[in-house]
Amino acid sequence: MPKPPVLTPQATDFPKWYQDVVSKAELADNGPVRGTMVIRPWAYGIWEQLQGQVDRRIKGAGAQNAYFPLLIPASYLQKEAEHVEGFAPELAVVTQGGGKELEEPAVIRPTSETIINSYFAKWINSYKDLPLRINNWSNVVRWELRPRLFLRTTEFLWQEGHTAHATADEAQGYAVGILEDVYRQVIVDVMGIPVIPGLKTDKERFAGAIRSWTVEGMMGDGKALQMGTSHELAQNFAKAFDIRFQDQNGEMQHPWQTSWGVSTRLLGAAIMVHGDDHGIRLSPRLAPTQVVVMQLAEDEPVAEAARATVQELLARGVRVELDDRVDRGFGRRATDWELKGAPVRIEIGKRDIEGGVATIADRVDRSKGPVPLTELVARTIEVLDGQHQRLYDEALTRRTERTVDVATVDEALEAAGSGFARIPWAILGVEGEEALAKQGVTVRCLVAADGGLPEPGADDLVAVVARAY
Repeated sequence: MPKPPVLTPQATDFPKWYQDVVSKAELADNGPVRGTMVIRPWAYGIWEQLQGQVDRRIKGAGAQNAYFPLLIPASYLQKEAEHVEGFAPELAVVTQGGGKELEEPAVIRPTSETIINSYFAKWINSYKDLPLRINNWSNVVRWELRPRLFLRTTEFLWQEGHTAHATADEAQGYAVGILEDVYRQVIVDVMGIPVIPGLKTDKERFAGAIRSWTVEGMMGDGKALQMGTSHELAQNFAKAFDIRFQDQNGEMQHPWQTSWGVSTRLLGAAIMVHGDDHGIRLSPRLAPTQVVVMQLAEDEPVAEAARATVQELLARGVRVELDDRVDRGFGRRATDWELKGAPVRIEIGKRDIEGGVATIADRVDRSKGPVPLTELVARTIEVLDGQHQRLYDEALTRRTERTVDVATVDEALEAAGSGFARIPWAILGVEGEEALAKQGVTVRCLVAADGGLPEPGADDLVAVVARAY
């Protein structure tokens, strides 16, 4: 077994452990401008896996990809008062271009509601143009005062979807559908992370929305992370940008709209939910490389067996990489792959070939043992098949054990010191929410009494309360 890397133990200092992992697993570096980041190949490979899974489901929900400009005229943001007020502290503004003062300053997009809606006003004229469903993969800039790689950075990558519908019910159904059938599904079924879907309070909802829906995850230290949001914008932006359509009765109407997005923050969640004191652990459904075949000797029979194993796994649809860097020490190589969270390592050396075996190392539980070469591929796939559920079950058990039902604000505050608290919204209310906020604790979402998504306007709401990233 390789020696553990020099990482700060999670139990000693979780934030420091996180920083160590991001650095030593070669996931990201700080960019030259404060708050920016350079995403390194392994982490970007994880993002590509997420991007592909999200993109496929978004298209399945009827949306099409498009692209909108990075620079937005400052006047566009002034058209929706609550929206500009919500983003004002985070804006980066360009005032010069080509060596001259610009006639109108341009805002580097913090989000694209304003520019997308200016084009929706051109594209929507009739009920036949609805629903209009557009998705935009891009970067955005929000000036971050307390940056942390992947979690809060001045520039980050994301997708943002925008739709327009003929009715409020259709818009609400679509917003909730994206939350449940795209975001929740990817986070649970691909990342192996249990999440709580719910409704944001008025204090926490997106600027310009009438409702914000969210999926919240518990990280390894018991804190919460908002992992995706979907918003009902009602007719606010439609009115601000004069978007109208002629309905089937010949009357002019404003459409009902939604917006929704997930970002590279999901990479931070992948690290913090499943990581251990040896690095990150990835579900094989998420890992850029699912299996690493390690050649342990400069020996032709060993090299031939390693190459053959790679080809067999490729033929079975496995994402596999050959590590034939025999000029480097085995311990360092194995430790590097452990840090990165490659789900399975196959180690093949001279003695293995002579004995007709190879060694399989399972990153999830760090078990390791010999397997006959004739069974190697089948056993490897068997290990991969079981890893996702084990990771999910571990995370769900932790969340269950660290979630407490409480009846007072003081009890909620105490419970939030180590995990989540659930308290009836009728007891907590706006005053209780404000009292918790003064202590650095927020209402992550409101759920129904049974833990499911609540109906808007329902009376039996339960607040999920936690400290958050």
